Order: sequence, then C-alpha cells, then structure tokens
Amino acid sequence: MKLYTGALLALLGASAAQAGGIERTTQSAMILFSDGNRVELSFGRVMPKLTGEMNDSLGSGDIANDFTSPSFALKMDVSEKVALAFIYDKPFGSDVVYDDGDSAFLSGQAGLAETKAYTFLAKYQATDRVSVFGGIRVQESGGSTVLDGTPYDILLPATPYEVSFGDDWGTGYVLGAAYEIPEMALRLALTYNSEVEHSYDTDESFGGVGAGPTSQTKSVTPQSVNLEFQTGLNQRTLLMASARWVEHSAFKLRPEVFDRELVSLRDTTTYRIGIGRAFTQKLSGSVTYAVEPEGSDNVSSLSPYNGYKQLSLGLSYKATEALEISGGITYRLYGDANATVSGTSVGRFEDNSLTGIGLKMAYTF
Repeated sequence: MKLYTGALLALLGASAAQAGGIERTTQSAMILFSDGNRVELSFGRVMPKLTGEMNDSLGSGDIANDFTSPSFALKMDVSEKVALAFIYDKPFGSDVVYDDGDSAFLSGQAGLAETKAYTFLAKYQATDRVSVFGGIRVQESGGSTVLDGTPYDILLPATPYEVSFGDDWGTGYVLGAAYEIPEMALRLALTYNSEVEHSYDTDESFGGVGAGPTSQTKSVTPQSVNLEFQTGLNQRTLLMASARWVEHSAFKLRPEVFDRELVSLRDTTTYRIGIGRAFTQKLSGSVTYAVEPEGSDNVSSLSPYNGYKQLSLGLSYKATEALEISGGITYRLYGDANATVSGTSVGRFEDNSLTGIGLKMAYTF
C-alpha cells in the first residue's frame, strides 16, 4: 500500500512541546524511516497559561513564559541496508517565574533551564521487515533557580535563595528496533533513550550573599521509552498511535549548601492516537488526540499541573516533488493541581491550558 502523500509529516514538533515534567520533545528517531535522503527544519511557538490562587487568597499571575522549539534533522541512505541521521533539538527545559506584584506567597520564585541535544543515529535493515537502530546523544544543559516568598522566609536563613548551574556537556545513547510490513504501510518501533548525566558548576547565595565557593551538583535528564505504531487503512488514510514513558522522577537537583531537593517530579506516560488523510496527491492533513493520565494532586510549584488532554491539527502541502511544507496547531487542557513547596500545599492551579503552533519544511533529495 502506497500513500499518496506523507500524511504523517503533518504532525509537528509543536504538538509535542512540553509533553510532561521538563520535557519539550518526544525524542523520536522515526526520521530514519523516511524515504530517500531528507532534511527537515522545524519551528514551534508554545504559549502556555498557568495561573493559580495562592494560600494568601491572591492570584499567582501567569507563571509560564512562552518559548520557541526549533529542531533540525538530516537523514542519508548509505546503502540499501544502512541509513544515517542527525537530529538537533531542545528536548528539556523550564521557564517558570512567579512575578513580583502578584501573590506575595511565592513572589520572585523562578525555575529556568535549557537543554540542547545533538543526536547521531544509524539504522540497519536486517530483513525487508526487521530493522535495528541506535546512536549517541551529546547534550548541553544548564539553568538557574530562585526561591523567594513566604514559605522560603520560614525555611531559609535569608531570602531570596539563588542558585545557578553552569552549562555542562553529557553523553547518552539511543537503542531501538522496528518491524514493518511495507505493503500495508505498517510499522511498529520501540526506542529507548538513555538518561544523560551532568555535573554542574554551582554557585549559591542567600539574600544576595554568596554561600561559599563554586561546588558541583550532579543530576540526570530522564530516560524514556517510545512505542510508535502506524498502519495504512487504505491508500489515502494512515492510522498513527504512540505511547511514551519518561522517568521524570530521576531528575533531581540538590545543591551542596541548600542540601534539599529543588525539584520533585513524577514519572509520566503519554498516549497519542491520530489519523492522517491524503486529500489530494499534494495536500494531506492529520488530527491527533493525546492524553497524559492524572497522578497525585500534589505537584511541584515549578510544574503546577496534573496530566493533560490535547488535540492537534495539521496540514501538509507537497509544493514540489522534493519540497513539503507542513503546519499545525495544538490546544491542551491541563489537569488541576495543588502547587507544593517541601510537600506543603501553597496554592491551587485550575483551568489552565497551552496553545502551540508549528511550521516544518522537508526537502527530499
């Protein structure tokens, strides 16, 4: 079965942005399975809204800042059995700030982080239906945290407490296998992304006074497992589904002087199902529904939501035989949650959402 157009390509990075915890991409390796040599350039703009009522009965303001999510991917066929790929993306990040002028309860608290990843992959087609793939991921990560407001005035010797984590490089790996039935456009792929270890140069201060010399804080970005499936329903329609598990709880930050965990996140599993439809030989579209089931109602004040439900729409236009342009929009409803500090509730976040838009250009050669 040969689909008229690449309907799957209408699904954009924006639909996966901030998938759970500190995650912003799904770290998929499926570009390895695209036809021919291919280069992709994607850009997403993500606009979350996270507001709550704090325990002082005042609003938090919108604590989640908008962010961009660029990515680049290149895939090359070396032979009939071997393909190589390179992926650049920003898989993890945080941009949460409790502004001054809103509730004084956490006024001034902030969590800022950014991760850049460079992934090198290879795929070996063992038979017409079975392939194995894997590679190396090189990752740069860093960030900062500010703790301020009423709870911290009680917990800390002086506030605000500020800590910066210098940029650090770490290395992980990717392993996977896939089973395909090409005449049905069927593929089932399992991908494991390892955790990546980091050791950050750490500078701490209390009330603007430095807390000793630079120290080291060790941490990891979480390991994950992707199960991705697709099958053709007919020549114009493609069914897509996936499940992604991420061990967010492994991400810990415990600076030497502060000597407490700055972040407490729960593991997540995200499920997606979608339909891609070729309207003509040049135009295709997709609709995808995603859900992250709710867990504990008590969550970190730096990630104050409890699961989500999400709908994504995409369109893909084949401008020429080589060039395909895709665009999409995502709307997400976050589950309500209690924001906590050191296990104690400090506010309630309800009726929050996220909107994401994305654009992707793909060139086959």
